[in-house]
Amino acid sequence: MKRTNTCNELTMADSGKRVSLIGWVQSVRDHGGILFVDLRDRDGITQLVFHPESGEVYQKAQKLKDESVIQIFGKVSPREAGTVNTALKTGEIEIVCDDIIIHNICDVLPFPLDDAHADKVNEDLRLQYRYLDLRRPRNLNLLRMRHKAAVSLREYLNSNGFIEVETPILFKSTPEGAREFLVPSRLNPGTFYALTQSPQQYKQMLMVSGIERYYQLAKCFRDEDLRADRQPEFTQVDIELSFVEREDMYALIENMLKKVWKDTLGVDIPTPFPRMPYNEAMNRYGVDKPDTRFEMELADFTEIFKKSQFKVFSAISNSNGGAIKAINAKGLADITQGELKGLEDVAKTLGAKGLAFIKAENGAWKSPILKFLSEDEQNALRQTLKVEDGDIVFFAAAPWEQACSILGRIRLECARLLQSRGKLDIPADKFNFLWVIEFPLMLFDAEQGRYVSAHHPFTSPVEEDIPYLDTDPLRVRGQHYDIVLNGTELGGGSIRIHNPVLQEKVFKDVLKIPADIVQSRFGYMLKAFKYGAPPHGGIALGFDRLVSILTQRQSIRDIIAFPKTQRGQDLMAQCPSPVSDKQLKDLSIKLDIIE
Repeated sequence: MKRTNTCNELTMADSGKRVSLIGWVQSVRDHGGILFVDLRDRDGITQLVFHPESGEVYQKAQKLKDESVIQIFGKVSPREAGTVNTALKTGEIEIVCDDIIIHNICDVLPFPLDDAHADKVNEDLRLQYRYLDLRRPRNLNLLRMRHKAAVSLREYLNSNGFIEVETPILFKSTPEGAREFLVPSRLNPGTFYALTQSPQQYKQMLMVSGIERYYQLAKCFRDEDLRADRQPEFTQVDIELSFVEREDMYALIENMLKKVWKDTLGVDIPTPFPRMPYNEAMNRYGVDKPDTRFEMELADFTEIFKKSQFKVFSAISNSNGGAIKAINAKGLADITQGELKGLEDVAKTLGAKGLAFIKAENGAWKSPILKFLSEDEQNALRQTLKVEDGDIVFFAAAPWEQACSILGRIRLECARLLQSRGKLDIPADKFNFLWVIEFPLMLFDAEQGRYVSAHHPFTSPVEEDIPYLDTDPLRVRGQHYDIVLNGTELGGGSIRIHNPVLQEKVFKDVLKIPADIVQSRFGYMLKAFKYGAPPHGGIALGFDRLVSILTQRQSIRDIIAFPKTQRGQDLMAQCPSPVSDKQLKDLSIKLDIIE
């Protein structure tokens, strides 16, 4: 079954050459008794011709259906004048066939396989027949782009002295992170593995082992509620290296991404990337992964409204930690009541009681709160936000972080509305990379009544902030960094704690994890650190997200060969599925389903 060429290779230079091609039938056309067949493989399309005088070969060709698998033999011939297809590399020639082998006749297809119909077919149906859906040239090209990105990453890291090491998928349960998938152990009844959420602890152990520079394209698992950029199993570019500081990490990752963009898109991205402290990102954009491709920045009016007649604003302004934030959605004063209600509903999901606004239309301001605002307050808004006719201003009044988050989300929704009106242009090929740095090391969880790690408990504090661990943990900055692209967090990492005394202090004194829990979950790590652990740090980038941005796809499901639905189901293989009583007995498991 050897072919001489692919279906995207033959040209006029091959005229008269005898060839063999193998592939799928894209289409069959009968032109006055002469059969024309478009044959497709993963590389392209070549036109075949079957003449009636070829006898049995012609009769076999008459039985062909779309997506049947065949092998043909014949000679390369120029197409007749006026029939050249300039859209194909092979468009000047055709193969006059004198023999055919039919490997498989295709049954009736559940849906058309051309790219034009791709988005018109229900996604669940496409996932049920994913092996057919992947035949589309578009989907094949998405997987090819994923491959090119993976090759580029490996080439870069290999050339920089990294060693690719596979770490175990079966790990121990560490439930302080995201919800885990548990795997019962048959050989150790009543005990469980967890599928790794990340190789975090393993890669730190590799640093203790003296590997110095490690990476892998690691499979990771999280039992989370799913959406467009989440899957229960996903791939991350996992990197860890010893004797590293933050500046080294920034340069390493910037140059890596520069190579990937050049290799896959032919685009030169400028380096170094801008950097923005966490507090600045929240104050200006309302989120720790800001989309900086458009303006509409948040402005702070907390001081302005401290003596306001609008009691909602003045009460928040004078409260401890309260903030008044505002944005100007320029050109969006034509917002409909339905759209305004939609924005208010979004704000309420983030804890807002409502969404105050001011419209500037026909030379006047309109708002239910306008009568409470003084001339000075209105002038401050006009000058700071540069309010003009056609604009609309939105407010958030809440504790600082909540106020920022509310308007950060409203900012993105307003950008979407402006884009739909043609009033905001965000080019698809604009790539705004950004480092977000100086995150707080700790957050206070009121529900648990204790401090929790903002990133993970292995993140090293900024050295000069270490004394505040005892007196004011919220003041401590972590050596944590996120790489952000166009409002998407591509990845995050940190310089790690390598000192066992400091690591144990964070576990026990700050996070208040009981000593027995620390020992059971992290005892081996604390022990390992006592045997010469080097300073080290790392990062993990979401490979699926990275490829979805390269290919301009909204959902990472599109760039995964066999993805799960939003309910975590594989519709093609029909799993998850029940198992037999014997399997459960072997695992010492008894089911008690709670409805």
